[in-house]
Amino acid sequence: MGFKSFLSKPLAAYAAKKQHQWMANGRAVQDNWREKLVQSAKLTTFGQDHHFQDIGNYEDFKQAVAVKDYEGIKPYVHRILEGEENVLWKGKPLYFAKTSGTTSGVKYIPITHESIHNHIGSAKNALLNYIFETGKSRFLDNKLIFLSGSPEMEKKAGIHFGRLSGISNHHVPAYLRTNQLPSYETNCIEDWEEKLEKIIDETLGEPMGLISGIPPWVQMYFDRIQARTGKQIKDVFPEFELFVYGGVNFEPYKAKLFESIGKSIDSIELYPASEGFFAYQDKFDSEGLLLLLDEGIFYEFIPAEEYFDEKPTRLKLDEVELGKNYALVINSNAGLWGYSIGDTVKFVSLDPYRVIVSGRIKHFISAFGEHVIGEEVEKAMKFACERHPEVEVIEFTVAPIVTPKEGLPYHEWLVEFAREPHDLEAFAKDLDDKMVELNVYYEDLIVGSILRPLVLEPLERNAFINYMKSEGKLGGQNKVPRLSNDRKIADALAKTSK
Repeated sequence: MGFKSFLSKPLAAYAAKKQHQWMANGRAVQDNWREKLVQSAKLTTFGQDHHFQDIGNYEDFKQAVAVKDYEGIKPYVHRILEGEENVLWKGKPLYFAKTSGTTSGVKYIPITHESIHNHIGSAKNALLNYIFETGKSRFLDNKLIFLSGSPEMEKKAGIHFGRLSGISNHHVPAYLRTNQLPSYETNCIEDWEEKLEKIIDETLGEPMGLISGIPPWVQMYFDRIQARTGKQIKDVFPEFELFVYGGVNFEPYKAKLFESIGKSIDSIELYPASEGFFAYQDKFDSEGLLLLLDEGIFYEFIPAEEYFDEKPTRLKLDEVELGKNYALVINSNAGLWGYSIGDTVKFVSLDPYRVIVSGRIKHFISAFGEHVIGEEVEKAMKFACERHPEVEVIEFTVAPIVTPKEGLPYHEWLVEFAREPHDLEAFAKDLDDKMVELNVYYEDLIVGSILRPLVLEPLERNAFINYMKSEGKLGGQNKVPRLSNDRKIADALAKTSK
């Protein structure tokens, strides 16, 4: 056992002890954070505009702070960019995480001196929790690779701007920097394909213990390695034992990824975003991610079906129920207030509080009132793949065809296969049958002959990679939405149908 592996054991035990303390008092911890956040921001511009001095309880808070997306905080962000201090939070942000919005163009999400710990400390604690739970720490003595965006940053109004993954790169603990790959110079390459080739140059022949990244881009890394070496990943990296991922549901990628590796390995799921690090997988024999309750964030939840109502219900942690979809709203020491991050979550445990990420609140199909969500299409795809074990799916997305040239409207499933079903029609029927089972509104539309069963459109290889390349979003933290109400993505992809 190496020095780093040995040292991690007492650190893991200490982190686990602290985790269990706040897990046992989750509701009180959350109420305490709401009060601390309001008190800390009383004298900020936002706090004065929203009468924080008059807030005494949660009902007062809801009256004072409306739910908003990025457009709601944009005027305050502009004031910070013009040099003002004490706007959303005390002083100036330490960073702005630069991210692409689907409706707001580029978004600048503040990260403060207080909130940076949430991003960095939570990632560290996820690994320490894994070590504590499994007793495995050998990966720390080998090389660690993080497939991420460029760490290069710009500066404006005395504040550094960059991608979250790049910002995080600057905070990798010193004791892990000697293990970290790729090199800083390679990480700064903007062109993803050029960068990937350099990463392969630097990692081949190295003892890789941990690989981290969004599954489709890790798969692309593995594919390029296999094309270059003709070997499975387990033979290229025999020390590889831990895969860390987040950003998308792993299930659609799992079979092909493990086939590329050539063996099953441990994995940790994370739930990070530019707005905060919200949860990680703390148990490896049960479903769900542990919601991080003591990290400078006060959470709120809106029943997904009410999200677009004029006055939706807002709930705090002790009011949520198992198995319901909620839009996630945060208030944080980054200066985000009543901020809807766009995700939906579902609680699978209330003691402790564990969630799964069930979709995006704006990524759904409801062209006819069916309100199909990401969780449903992913469950349907998993079901169909289990019924047809020969199938390997690389990527897929779903969109409606409202005015077909003939016949009834339908949902079009655009799928890139690594291995196609022996019977495409049977595979499509299994998909449709599962959707009917999962979504009562979809069932009503099919039974009522408003919609016809879904249509499966197989795509050429690399369809999704080529689409992302055409959009300038290849690699890093970018991903294709599982479903859309419009045809922008689907029409671009349909050009590559077989």
